[in-house]
Amino acid sequence: MTSDDSIAAADCRAVLRKVTLRLLPFMFLLYIMSYLDRINVSFAGLQMNQELGFNEGVFGFGAGVFFLGYFLFGVPSNLMVAKVGASRWISAIMVVWGIISVAMALVKDAQSFYLLRFFLGVAEAGFFPGMILYLTYWFPKRERGLAVAKFMSAIPVAGILGGIVSSQLLAMHGLYGLAGWKWLFIITGAPSVVLGLVVSLYLTDRPEHAKWLTESEKSTLLKTLSEDRLSETPVGDKTENINVFTNKTVWLFASIYFCLTLGMYGFQLWLPQIIHGFGGISDSQTALLSAIPAVFQALGMVLIAWNSDRVSERPWHVAVATVIAATGLMISSWSHDPVLSLCALSLAAFGIWGTVGPFWSLPTTYLAPGAAAAGIALINSVGNLGGFAGPFIVGQIKESTHNFAYALAAMAASLLLAGILTVGAFRTPAK
Repeated sequence: MTSDDSIAAADCRAVLRKVTLRLLPFMFLLYIMSYLDRINVSFAGLQMNQELGFNEGVFGFGAGVFFLGYFLFGVPSNLMVAKVGASRWISAIMVVWGIISVAMALVKDAQSFYLLRFFLGVAEAGFFPGMILYLTYWFPKRERGLAVAKFMSAIPVAGILGGIVSSQLLAMHGLYGLAGWKWLFIITGAPSVVLGLVVSLYLTDRPEHAKWLTESEKSTLLKTLSEDRLSETPVGDKTENINVFTNKTVWLFASIYFCLTLGMYGFQLWLPQIIHGFGGISDSQTALLSAIPAVFQALGMVLIAWNSDRVSERPWHVAVATVIAATGLMISSWSHDPVLSLCALSLAAFGIWGTVGPFWSLPTTYLAPGAAAAGIALINSVGNLGGFAGPFIVGQIKESTHNFAYALAAMAASLLLAGILTVGAFRTPAK
């Protein structure tokens, strides 16, 4: 490397640090609210199910029906991000989903529960794939895995905050005549409305529009991104003009993500009730204990993504993470000791969320920029049907067997299948 190359590399690292500090903390905060508003039902269910007479089947369907709306509107919503810009579209959908989340406090029966959860999924559909697409505008692929993991570490933080905050909100039961679960929806939904209004002022759509970068910094970043795209080796069907609806690579990614999300949301949306099943603990204590596996979610996401970026390898990192997750789920299904079960659930959380950074680095490598918007959205939308299947399957198994053991085993099998498919199809390391 010449001295000029060294200077250019140093300049690029400096610009990327500036971009990271400007964008990722804010995106992280937005995703906390997005994820909290989709999982707050898991904590609310501790009281809501009893008050409204919901059995495991009703709760499982209602928790999962979010993802039917998410599936139907994922692709068109993400195309809107590409068309009108992230700042305007993300702002609009955040305000809408915040209002719907608050309105969950008005649920009176199964029908209203299903309806509001469905429309919450519709509103949130464009957020995550939009943010994954948005990161491709700012980060070269060698930096993208860790950037995705940092952004998605909002998931475990939302789990931690959800557990801590929910323990307090559920204890507000009866304040001003409202049940604790209603306070939970109101207080966790309102910040999304406020942040949605801030998005339009803070988020910059593209590097060339960034007033917070100097002209030299813009030039360095745009040159790096351009060279990054030109240097990409065509892999699989990597063309600009693929039809994502008929492309086998896109559908394979979607199938893998379906298996991952089946385990992910089956675990996440039932976790408080799995822990409550240990016995002898209150609703507030259950919510607090649910924060412990969330800490391991964060560790898994960051550590596995960091190592994946370090060695420039993705498929085997996904596969190993699924083995770790399945091991934790199976130990928990066999154990009758609450402490061991909680430790095993924490191990499962480490593995499940350890898959996300390496996994989401793969589609952005295998899909060209022109196909990325629709491809990522389709993968995310179809894959997230696992988010419907997981909670529904867990609810049905729990209702039939009156315990969670077989449900945990089913999630473990789904995760292992995802790992096998990933290694089988994508052995070429991401460069």
